[in-house]
Amino acid sequence: MELNPVVWQPSTQQVQTCQLSRFMQFVSQTRQETLKQPPTFTNYTDLHHWSVSEPHAFWRAVWDFCRLTSVEPASAVLGNNTMPGAQWFPGMTLNFAQNLLRLAEGEQANNEAVVAYCETRAVLRRTYAQLKADAGALEAYFKSQGVVKGDRVAAIVTNGYEALVAMLATTSMGAIFSSASPDFGVGAILDRFSQIEPAMLVIVNGYGYGGKVFSRTEDFQAIRQGLPTLKGVVAIEQVPGKALPEGPGVVSWEAALQAGAGQAPSYTPVPFDHPAYILFSSGTTGKPKCIVHGTGGILLNHAKELMLHGDIGPGDSLMYFTTCGWMMWNWQASGLLTGARLVTVDGSPGYPNLSFLWELAESERVTHFGTSARFIAGCRKANLTPTQTHSLQKLRVVFSTGSPLLPEDYDWFYADGVPHALLGSIAGGTDICGCFVGCVPTLPVRRGEIQGKMLGADVTAFDDQGHEVQAGRGELVCRQPLPSMPVAFWNDPEGSRYRDAYFDTYPGVWAHGDFIELTDTGGAIIYGRSDATLNPGGVRIGTA
Repeated sequence: MELNPVVWQPSTQQVQTCQLSRFMQFVSQTRQETLKQPPTFTNYTDLHHWSVSEPHAFWRAVWDFCRLTSVEPASAVLGNNTMPGAQWFPGMTLNFAQNLLRLAEGEQANNEAVVAYCETRAVLRRTYAQLKADAGALEAYFKSQGVVKGDRVAAIVTNGYEALVAMLATTSMGAIFSSASPDFGVGAILDRFSQIEPAMLVIVNGYGYGGKVFSRTEDFQAIRQGLPTLKGVVAIEQVPGKALPEGPGVVSWEAALQAGAGQAPSYTPVPFDHPAYILFSSGTTGKPKCIVHGTGGILLNHAKELMLHGDIGPGDSLMYFTTCGWMMWNWQASGLLTGARLVTVDGSPGYPNLSFLWELAESERVTHFGTSARFIAGCRKANLTPTQTHSLQKLRVVFSTGSPLLPEDYDWFYADGVPHALLGSIAGGTDICGCFVGCVPTLPVRRGEIQGKMLGADVTAFDDQGHEVQAGRGELVCRQPLPSMPVAFWNDPEGSRYRDAYFDTYPGVWAHGDFIELTDTGGAIIYGRSDATLNPGGVRIGTA
């Protein structure tokens, strides 16, 4: 019996029509004029080999195929490819929000962009045109309060419409967005946001979870006192009827939008590496690290992952169950650039019952559903049968991340879950706000395996001496730069903390802190963290 048997196979039509196959054709056809020997691909292995052996050509092709836009073009793709310190697209200027809102013009402007569900309010539906108008209005309000390019906007918000508007308003003006989930305690919030000294705070008055309502208003004064650099606060009535935070400079969401009504987003051009996001490490060994992600790097890598690996495009609906304290929120937000509709969900995935998300997938005709391995395991243990109880014919891909997906979860998914869909296990992290290994729509799914290495990611496994592991597990490393690797840590001017975090183990090679096994069939198995280990008597013990 085969150790990791094939449990799903794409049809010939699925392979031929997916965006990854179209990308392969695009590269072969459009590069004939510029390359003496244009690449030819017989399989995904060929394509991946080309993507890491010719990174200049590959990343330029991704930019062109995904129709990303810049104000000033780049003088090169990679000005410097050493790690750390790789220089991507030198000379380019662009705007993050402009790329995400590119469908807010023309005939597609009135298509639904966001459908927001939460436990405390009615469903909210907004078009691309409305999303752009609200982003422009909020940006104008931020500017009226003295927020300028390079300032930080912090948000304690739920996974919904307002979070997206706040992010787009921030990045449109060249400011830097950072978010946290409202279920974080005051100490956890201040450990994060006090380090980045935000100029503006967007905050909900509470949130719902599992049928219960939790207020944030009573914590507001402590949060504000811990953030003395604030120039203003925008308060969202997430829980209707509950009091909003009060104090000097505090306005309601509606008042802020009204104050800036009619103003279009500025789409201020910024350099490729200009910060767009600040994300945070878990903070298990001290204050969380402030991980700075660049505008162009996040845009380019997310376009690759969402469009080529996720096969998300116009007419699709992406629903990723996440909070605004997890990098998957940022990943989901970039889904706007694909032309897909975002279905956001805030609350408990098990309320009013564990079938709730499957019910939403049916009613909203979701094509791409993202969740955690824990949720899938919970459905398995509860003996749910989603395809038998719900109409899920539109659902093509189910993403899973957050922890390794167990072999028995694959068994459940292809017996009782959604047997016709691609189960796309993906793995990466906050550090790159993306994936090293993940789903590949042209490949089969094997039991217990992630399908393959992501394009452009020169991933392998090293032993303790820095030698490539030929069989079995080893340290997950990346031997070439990715555009979404952090541009810096905040308040780390010499870059020493950044280097120590990723390049201390193997100089010049990114060490991610996971144990990985690369299989003979091109797949990958993640075993857990390698940097959370004890070493008693020379025996390594840890989550892996």
